[in-house]
Amino acid sequence: MRNLTVLRVWGIPIRINISLVVFLPILAWLLGSGTQIGLYAGWIEGAFGVAVDTEALSAGSTPWIVGTAAAVGLFVSVTLHELGHAWVALRYGLGIESITLWILGGLAALSEIPREWHKEFWIAIAGPITSVATAGVAAGLLFVTPSSLPVAQFVFGWLAVANLTLAVFNMLPAFPMDGGRILRALLARNRPYGSATRIAARIGVIFAMLFAVVGVIDFNPILLLLALFIYGAATSESRTVLLDELLEGITVGDVMSKDVPTVPADETVAAFTDRMFRERRTTYPVTDEGGSVVGIVTLADMRSVDPADRETTTVGSVAKEAPQFEATGDAFETLAALNSTRTKNALVTRDGAVVGVLSEADFTHALSMQREFGTGLP
Repeated sequence: MRNLTVLRVWGIPIRINISLVVFLPILAWLLGSGTQIGLYAGWIEGAFGVAVDTEALSAGSTPWIVGTAAAVGLFVSVTLHELGHAWVALRYGLGIESITLWILGGLAALSEIPREWHKEFWIAIAGPITSVATAGVAAGLLFVTPSSLPVAQFVFGWLAVANLTLAVFNMLPAFPMDGGRILRALLARNRPYGSATRIAARIGVIFAMLFAVVGVIDFNPILLLLALFIYGAATSESRTVLLDELLEGITVGDVMSKDVPTVPADETVAAFTDRMFRERRTTYPVTDEGGSVVGIVTLADMRSVDPADRETTTVGSVAKEAPQFEATGDAFETLAALNSTRTKNALVTRDGAVVGVLSEADFTHALSMQREFGTGLP
């Protein structure tokens, strides 16, 4: 889904997912509906001993004002929670690519996974600590707000309760939530990082199943969405860490296909197709008259040309521009970059000259070798 950048904090883009834009009015209505106001006012009085005038809150259009202020305040609180993570990560020298607010909360995307257990521990726990601090500020404002301002009283009290709930809920050991990341950090103190991730991910999947069961029984779509998110994120993180471990210490030059034959851009598609079948290759770099590589052509590109036009169509006219990666680059980081380009093939360069081709098949072969032997590629 599309994300809209609304501001930057410490150079970090704060983005709002379109799902939140759609959901925010619904959340405002849910928070401001007459029955809910009475329920939340009871929570506020029970937690802080402050009685809120519910009759004044339910009059006219006031419920909409209450609901909108509470909904916006909630996502400001979520932003502060994510900024808590970001602040500690920046203190450790880790980059933050973005913070995204969406229907289920917020996500701070780190530029790299912190491998030292103490770094992940403090980055993860900083979010709940920030939420508790935010709850404390909201509670303090509740106590100093006069009863003549019931809307402000309700919003401050509700945000205090919501932030405490956010902190407690995020401490559940359901990876990749904060509690799950804290659990992985503690497990990684005396076991390999990959093993700690797999254990935390399994626990996360168990929680996802529990949320799904409760969501079905109570017909709660939010819990069902949360279950899907936790399950997907836990399994994805586990795969990512496994790939990172398998490709540790391996460069792009170790993975790429070397000595790949090239094809001139002025060769016809018909002649080149025959050559592909003879040589049993499906990917070739394309060179211009001067011998410089100008792109990549694949079997799929050949299939896109009408058979009647293959004698007159040149390879250069159907070749595609390909991303280029340095041979000395880290294989795992390059795999992630290749996936982000949504292409299956890339050119590999060394000192500006093309020295090989990189494809998904090359990574598959490298990963198979690592899983089989685990001793690094020759």
